[in-house]
Amino acid sequence: MDYQQIKQRFGIIGQSALLDHAIGKAIQVAPTDLSVLVSGESGTGKESMPKIIHQMSRRKHGKYIAVNCGAIPEGTIDSELFGHEKGSFTGAQSSRQGYFEEADGGTIFLDEVAELPLQTQVRLLRVLETGEFIKVGSSKVEKTDVRIVAASNLGLPKQIEKGKFREDLFYRLSTVPIHLPALRERREDIHLLFRKFAADFADRYQMPTIRLGEDAIRVLESHSWKGNIRQLKNVTEQISILENERHIDAETLIKYLPTYVESRYPAVVNREDEDLSEREILFKVLFELRNDVSKLKQIVHGLMEGNIDPEDLKNETESLQSSLPAISPQGDFKSLALPSGVNIIPKGSNYDGHEEVEESLSLEEKEIELIKKALEKYRGKRKYAARDLGISERTLYRKIKEYEL
Repeated sequence: MDYQQIKQRFGIIGQSALLDHAIGKAIQVAPTDLSVLVSGESGTGKESMPKIIHQMSRRKHGKYIAVNCGAIPEGTIDSELFGHEKGSFTGAQSSRQGYFEEADGGTIFLDEVAELPLQTQVRLLRVLETGEFIKVGSSKVEKTDVRIVAASNLGLPKQIEKGKFREDLFYRLSTVPIHLPALRERREDIHLLFRKFAADFADRYQMPTIRLGEDAIRVLESHSWKGNIRQLKNVTEQISILENERHIDAETLIKYLPTYVESRYPAVVNREDEDLSEREILFKVLFELRNDVSKLKQIVHGLMEGNIDPEDLKNETESLQSSLPAISPQGDFKSLALPSGVNIIPKGSNYDGHEEVEESLSLEEKEIELIKKALEKYRGKRKYAARDLGISERTLYRKIKEYEL
């Protein structure tokens, strides 16, 4: 079946290659009975994948039950999934079937599976291995034939490290892993989704469709969209209802994006950084900035020594997006704006004084100082030092080795 037909059938919008790859895996695995683990950030539309898998499988005439594991209280989750006998706990006035019994011959979608208590994870593992379960308050072993598709917006390997998720269950669930990309990883689809949502809301509220100007489209596509498709849909609805003007410019759009920051470092944080702490990510961004400052100094040194052609300087400064000196045909320098702590008076300029290149900020020294203080505070115990620094123990070990502490 054509991907476009699948998208239309299940209400999926987008042309991204990453999205098509996820859909392709779902189509391939559907005819089998293999368990599937769908990963991705909250709001990326993970619930679409189990629907595709169920409808394109031999189980499509059986029941499809979606369970939000994070929305069920820990005290009743076993009863909800596996059922209970009358009198098995306070309030159990009659026996009831659980989802695994109701969905026999069909598919169960366990959303937010990482929220399951460890005791329930043991029961789920037994279902995956043998197809057997026991109701709460019973000793009778029951059988079920259920296809399980699970999903999580948490990094399960990280949850395993924390002791919150069973490793054997993870491998059982992730026989076939499917990853749904975040919206920032499929920027070519952002405006397409906005237009679809705008048309839907215009139809629902009986009003003209909102449209974006070119500057607003650039803002829309450069935004980080931490809430992914869900956030984009909410923003589109707000603008559709609250704005009288139907043509939306960048200034108007930004009012609905309180976290919007025009940054030249959006790629620093990517899927590989999902499990990093905020402090680790900040260090990563600052190190990128330090590299640019170092490159800037090299350019200025070369300029002073006469080793850089003004045209080459123009290309370098455009790539850095920095406020470097404008050079006239006579070689005169205009005002030069540099990062804080870097002061330059070039040779041969109209300024009185001497050559000076000074950098007072050293991230490496600050980082070494913080690590030393943390290690001293906890008497060399890396586990507690790492926790205080807000980084993983593995990262701390790497830093200790790197700085020979």
